[in-house]
Amino acid sequence: MANDHKHGSMNTEVQEKTFAGFIDWVIKTAIVVMVIAVLLALFRT
Repeated sequence: MANDHKHGSMNTEVQEKTFAGFIDWVIKTAIVVMVIAVLLALFRT
């Protein structure tokens, strides 16, 4: 059974899409957090 595997032959399309979505979410969340931090710094009382 282990002999049937060929290195690099696995379909990773779903994993690549999931990772790309995760990275996209992280970037958008970081931008939102930075904008909130700037707004808090500008409008603090």
